[in-house]
Amino acid sequence: MSAHWSITAIAALGVIVIAILSIGIGSVSIPPLTAIKILLSHLPLLNINPVWSDTFQAILFDIRLPRVVLIALTGAALATSGTAYQSLFRNPLADPYLIGVAAGASLGATVIIAMQVAHPTVINAFAVPLGAFIGATATVALVYQLGRIGRGVPTTTLILAGVAIGSLAVALNTFLFLSMGERTTRLFAFLLGGYAGSGWNAVFAVAFFAMIGFVIMYIHARPLNILLFDEEQAQQLGIHVERVKVIVIVAATLTTAAAVAFSGLIGFVGLIVPHAARFLIGPDHRRLLPLASLFGAGFLMLADLIARTIHAPEEVPLGIVTAFVGAPFFLYMLRRAKHAAFF
Repeated sequence: MSAHWSITAIAALGVIVIAILSIGIGSVSIPPLTAIKILLSHLPLLNINPVWSDTFQAILFDIRLPRVVLIALTGAALATSGTAYQSLFRNPLADPYLIGVAAGASLGATVIIAMQVAHPTVINAFAVPLGAFIGATATVALVYQLGRIGRGVPTTTLILAGVAIGSLAVALNTFLFLSMGERTTRLFAFLLGGYAGSGWNAVFAVAFFAMIGFVIMYIHARPLNILLFDEEQAQQLGIHVERVKVIVIVAATLTTAAAVAFSGLIGFVGLIVPHAARFLIGPDHRRLLPLASLFGAGFLMLADLIARTIHAPEEVPLGIVTAFVGAPFFLYMLRRAKHAAFF
């Protein structure tokens, strides 16, 4: 087995181990072996005698498993879209959170949630990711145009444009939040981030939109490799550069919006994980994108595990845990960007 397949296999095994620990740890502890037996008992052709209580099964399938799956999808979505943004913008600091895309998606989702609060029988759950996608698309288009100088998007202008547009989105979000008066419970929970109310409906909604984005980005892995060198060379090799850029940006934005729609703002996943995956496996997107997805899922599940246990029985907002890791890493990358090229 080659080195990159070994690393990917180890990453997949790590994600499974973290997931089993995550569904077992909580106010009611479920031993890992029991959790595995409960999961396997629902597979066809396996006859496992149920020696566990109905309470264990209900907690696992109705509360913890949808939460863990949703967190894994969110982490994979943010990490994969961060990888695509960094490659397209040729910028090591292009993260959905830092360039304002997550804030735009949050604003779009908040508008839909506010409409749901006002008209609960008219707007359904699938409207939230769509609203987030519209907000994220408008944001990335604005940031790209504001940060662009000639054919490139320098780090400084990209980050400044992202901070400005992201701040504006947060301000509008806050204004909308305050204007809702006493009907703000759901909006408040969303703005704080977290997964306390996650269920299977949210999992299916995020999975539907994120999978579309994943497939499109994976299909364009080879054009992304070619774009790392030079756009003129890419055109000579038959790549329609502008079309590839638009398709991949839309796919990455859709994936980010799907994640943000049910998680709120969780920063730095799309910054840290692509660099870790690239360090281990290199810049080939045919290998990098799947590994970044696995790393993102494992990273965010581990962060959630820390958030739930470090101050138990209280739960620390997940964004605080990722910020503790991501902020120093961002400063390190910012300092390094002064002296070196990454692609």
